[in-house]
Amino acid sequence: MACFLYQIEDGSQNSKQLLENDVDLENDHETEQLFETEDNDHEGNDFENECEQLFEIEGNDLETDRDDTAIVDGQNGISERKEYPPPVVGMEFESYDDAYNFYNCYAKELGFAIRVKSSWTKRNSKEKRGAVLCCNCEGFKTIKEANSRRKETRTGCLAMIRLRLVESNRWRVDEVKLEHNHSFDPERAQNSKSHKKMVTGDKRKLEPPVDVEVRTIKLYRTPVVDAIGDGSSNSNEGEPNNHVDRSKRLKLKTGDAQVIYDYFCRVQLTDPNFFYVMDINDEGNLRNVFWINSRARAAYGYFGDVVAFDTTCLSNNYDIPLFTFVGVNHHGQSVLLGCGLLADETLETYIWFFRAWLTCMSGRPPQTILTNQCRTMQSAIAEVFPRAHHRFCLPHVMQSILDNLGELLEYDAFQNEFRRIVYDSLKVDEFEMAWEDMIQHFGMREHEWLQLLYEDRERWAPVYSKDTFFAGMSNFEKGECMSPFFEGYVYQQTSLKEFFYMYELVLQKKHQKEALDDLESRDSSPILKTSSYYELQLSKMCTKAIFQKFQDEVVMMSSCFGITQVHANGPIVTYMVKEREGEEILRDVKNLEVIYDKAAAEVRCICSCFNFKGYLCRHALCVLNYNGIEKIPFQYILSRWRKDFKRLYVPDLGSNNVDITNPVQWFDHLYRRAMQVVEEGMISQDHYMVAWQAFKESLNKVRLVADKHV
Repeated sequence: MACFLYQIEDGSQNSKQLLENDVDLENDHETEQLFETEDNDHEGNDFENECEQLFEIEGNDLETDRDDTAIVDGQNGISERKEYPPPVVGMEFESYDDAYNFYNCYAKELGFAIRVKSSWTKRNSKEKRGAVLCCNCEGFKTIKEANSRRKETRTGCLAMIRLRLVESNRWRVDEVKLEHNHSFDPERAQNSKSHKKMVTGDKRKLEPPVDVEVRTIKLYRTPVVDAIGDGSSNSNEGEPNNHVDRSKRLKLKTGDAQVIYDYFCRVQLTDPNFFYVMDINDEGNLRNVFWINSRARAAYGYFGDVVAFDTTCLSNNYDIPLFTFVGVNHHGQSVLLGCGLLADETLETYIWFFRAWLTCMSGRPPQTILTNQCRTMQSAIAEVFPRAHHRFCLPHVMQSILDNLGELLEYDAFQNEFRRIVYDSLKVDEFEMAWEDMIQHFGMREHEWLQLLYEDRERWAPVYSKDTFFAGMSNFEKGECMSPFFEGYVYQQTSLKEFFYMYELVLQKKHQKEALDDLESRDSSPILKTSSYYELQLSKMCTKAIFQKFQDEVVMMSSCFGITQVHANGPIVTYMVKEREGEEILRDVKNLEVIYDKAAAEVRCICSCFNFKGYLCRHALCVLNYNGIEKIPFQYILSRWRKDFKRLYVPDLGSNNVDITNPVQWFDHLYRRAMQVVEEGMISQDHYMVAWQAFKESLNKVRLVADKHV
């Protein structure tokens, strides 16, 4: 089995980010004028440096710029990873030139040329608003051109990307077609107009629109067994001549390294897209390990918008220094998105670990990251995920209050006031004024820990995170946070051997639970509690677990009354909704501000339920109903919650363009397609029979081809 050592070098701080959006943007072509520019050359800024490969093979040269290296193992030993990933819908660029240059570099690496098929500007303006970049083989010769002696190079290829200038003055990819109907010819592509201009003009180097993990990675071939063996030979058995700092290597007991290695080898037999990385220092000791299976890699495509970095085992000094990446699926259940074992909690370790994970995820960072209060991890996240919203898990903050202020004489009164400020403040000025009053009342102005907590308030106080999406992973009303993924299975004394023994069992149990919930959501009809069409609408679209949470909001609409318009600015109207807390008539009444845009059919409540939980609150529903909106607008029904959305847990390893001379790409492409049939075949018995018949027929056809060549 081939494996690799690699080092991730520092990248530019100006790297761009891939954004995943659930909401489709409105088409603004009505205000734009289309200008056809067939066979038009790019007229923006060019750049001199040619695109560099993400991986360069350097034989056994072990000189690196960093003290540590790592082992990378992917099935079949992939050695030609590209620096520019395939374009996807949602990519954003700072300028049109950046977008063009990115697609041009991507095309050059694959071996095709591009041109501007069409572009459009704003009416009565020269400002470019959109463009379609296509493969140079798009279309066919005209009747006039067909009579020329020039060789026909067009094949009617449909590969293209559609770009559009959005509100933030960034260029977004709106449509992507990756399939080509022709083989690639790198030599001919090098001589095309689009690629020739890459070596002249502006000298700035374009960074691709992925995060800071996009950098040169140097690969070195080395035996994996030797590397792991060195990591375990110096485990907990002290040697008099061993001067290596034990804190800089993974704390393993005798036999643990073999357990890790055996597990990875066994999994790869059944999961070709299983991926792992091992961090080895100069002394040959194992420092850190990261691994992820194909299902987790695929699940990230659906549920990677919000990810919790769970360090429960590290923080509580468990025998296994486990670190997990956890998301939430369409049933609100935790889903594993990667695992690791860490030697320590230093900045260097975290940066290495996060980059390994992000590289595996094709450079697509989460929108929101939840962690505990760790300064070192905070610095590493700022380095590796500069554009992600990093927030602290609120229950961890509340627990830290007890840990640091539990001996306070008036602790109970302080805790109650603290909770009221955190959970009841609707506006920033309310929070800050109430905090100042609390500090003065309890005489804690000089308390150093509380001062530091206040400085970090934007990372944990809900009032500062109203524009951040959490997908229900941090419930700001009850202060509940998701339990650790392996809770109930991993304890302080659990050994590494025991962990790997039950690891697959836990994943299997979680997958079975998801499959059963899928079946129940699809085949059962929830019992409705009101006559509201909003309730009926989402009962047909959302999974059972999410619908039941939304159903509570519909029922609670009855507690809202006295909707009053307080301000209007064209189509944007601000309402004040009164809500009675509790069932008693004399209970407190809350006033909540709801903004409604009639033109765009957008609604936003100051409670920010949609961003916190992923569905509309009762206050927003009341305003929609007040304005005669019969159905919930489509942008407020997220695909991540829908029960009719087919999720195929097959990782997207890149484009479907296949180099017909590369057997490795044959395998990857066929495997992905076959797994899609397997996933579809598991839906029902009828689906299974059709899939099985298709497999048998395909196999017979393939064997006929083989017989012809005998």
